[in-house]
Amino acid sequence: MPELILTLELIGTVAFAISGAVTAEHKRMDLFGVAILGLTTAVGGGVLRDLILGNTPPVTFRDPIYALTALGVSIIVFIKPIRHYLMGNHRHMTALLQLSDSLGLALFTVSGVQVAYGLGRTDSLFLLTFVGVVTGVGGGVLRDILAGSTPYIFVKHVYASAALAGALLCAAIWPAVGQDAAMLTGFSVTLLIRLLSAHYRWSLPHAEGDGQDGEA
Repeated sequence: MPELILTLELIGTVAFAISGAVTAEHKRMDLFGVAILGLTTAVGGGVLRDLILGNTPPVTFRDPIYALTALGVSIIVFIKPIRHYLMGNHRHMTALLQLSDSLGLALFTVSGVQVAYGLGRTDSLFLLTFVGVVTGVGGGVLRDILAGSTPYIFVKHVYASAALAGALLCAAIWPAVGQDAAMLTGFSVTLLIRLLSAHYRWSLPHAEGDGQDGEA
């Protein structure tokens, strides 16, 4: 089972690293910026998770495989032919960003719940759910802040809500169905909600201008 968890986390790391690197390229950052944004997106949620759980130093700093994987993927995305292809094909870049971000969100959401369970934090459904959500969305929030954008989770489609649904379901059914079924269910629910919301442009209600900022 540890091998399965490692595999899932590495897949999530690759997915989020692509998301961060593509965002950096869209912002016309240099290689250093691409690498840092890819790294931050990939490991940021896990670092926040470990700090919340008191699991210090965070796993990222104890096992460099995650950071090295994220940096390697980011550099690959920066390679000139790949970079030019993505920047010259807006539809493909958008699709890649959306898919990788959704996969990373779903994988890290259930991974967060799993880590909390592994540390014995099983007495609070709220804590398990919160940690799952933070693990899923934390890297993306840090990515957007570093890129100078309003965090995606606050303005675009259903995103954090998808992680919330998946994490809550995963944590709630874990005692009854076990780790494998709970994680698979939480992953599937998170990914399905996220992809459907992106496709159909589902969004939570947005605040409208009240006229104080010059808008009608």
